[in-house]
Amino acid sequence: MAYLMLIVEDPEMRRSRPASEGKRAYERMARFAQGLRSRGVLRANESLTSDAVRVRVRDGKQAVVDGPFAESKEIIGGFFLLDCASKAEAVAIASECPATEWATVEVREIGPCWKETA
Repeated sequence: MAYLMLIVEDPEMRRSRPASEGKRAYERMARFAQGLRSRGVLRANESLTSDAVRVRVRDGKQAVVDGPFAESKEIIGGFFLLDCASKAEAVAIASECPATEWATVEVREIGPCWKETA
């Protein structure tokens, strides 16, 4: 089964973290990803910037809003797409993630978005 591990961070923490500390955190996350890859459970992973755009279409009218979004108290700093036998395995992997020390790691099962109707 596929699970998405989202790294949910306080944007202020990322902005205020010294560059040397950010580099060490990035290196730890890269080693964590490599370990998952060698275990055969990592499908994909990426770090994300806080630069974002929101797109909405209502009554045929498109609205595009550039971030950062003042109302947002958290950013998604990155993700890991895992292939696990169970939710328990995904949660166990999340608990090993270095980001749990400075962020929240959210685990979501990936399921079908749409089902064909007859």
